[in-house]
Amino acid sequence: MAVEKRVRFKSWWLPAVLLAPQVIVIAVFFFWPAGQALVQSLQQQDAFGTSTEWVGLDNFRRLIDDSSYLASFKTTAVFSVLVAGLGLSISLALAVFADRVVRGSSIYKTLLIWPYAVAPAVAGVLWLFMFAPSIGIVSYGLRHMGVEWNHLLNSNQAMALIVFAAVWKHISYNFLFFLAGLQSIPRSLIEAAAIDGAGPWRRFWNIVFPLLSPTTFFLLVINIVYAFFDTFAIVDATTEGGPGKDTAILVYKVYYDGFKALDLGGSAAQSVVLMAIVVVLTVIQFRYVERKVNY
Repeated sequence: MAVEKRVRFKSWWLPAVLLAPQVIVIAVFFFWPAGQALVQSLQQQDAFGTSTEWVGLDNFRRLIDDSSYLASFKTTAVFSVLVAGLGLSISLALAVFADRVVRGSSIYKTLLIWPYAVAPAVAGVLWLFMFAPSIGIVSYGLRHMGVEWNHLLNSNQAMALIVFAAVWKHISYNFLFFLAGLQSIPRSLIEAAAIDGAGPWRRFWNIVFPLLSPTTFFLLVINIVYAFFDTFAIVDATTEGGPGKDTAILVYKVYYDGFKALDLGGSAAQSVVLMAIVVVLTVIQFRYVERKVNY
């Protein structure tokens, strides 16, 4: 029978002191801004913030009637699925290849980690220059291949550009966790499967990938949150939500309506909706997807 171990403190104030820094950080940087956004979503302010009027749920009703806001839901859904799917797939493939490298493995791993040190805005500008219709080296190569690249006019190309930039920016994070997960798998299991006649592909899907399911589930949640929240700077630096509003994901629309259109109440209502969507998606993933995770 397993004995549960518990840490007992001789005084009540020591646990409080140890927890205080984290509680303060969460309260100041999460609960207080979330509370402010909820209050502002029930108000209507002028552009200069000199007058405030309580309007109740009118800001949320206007969002339902706003066709551009509803269209941004579809844009965000497509963007988040592509970013999470491509990011996890490519980083897993890179981690598998890096795990098999014997000579110079540290060099490969270091090069694959570098993109994570690049700021999102810098990553967006970098990909913007590479795909610039007039001076971009990638667009120049695409023209010679018969592909006319102009993300300023083509919505699909603009979506592809921000997806490429977002995946490249976050791929190092996924790579690190997948590599750590691969290195924690006992080699004896893989060797036993090889002795039984299982090929590399079968060994991967029947042994390696199921044992990576906790890591994959964790990264799935992180990548969905990343696509919803942390890609604002990339979109702002590359397409600014264009052409038109075809790449205006929800987090960018919150910024645009609040800081450019000066609709503070509507922007706050959008942020509340966005926060609720991410919370619901996270709960659904933990409620249903986690059932298939083998710990």
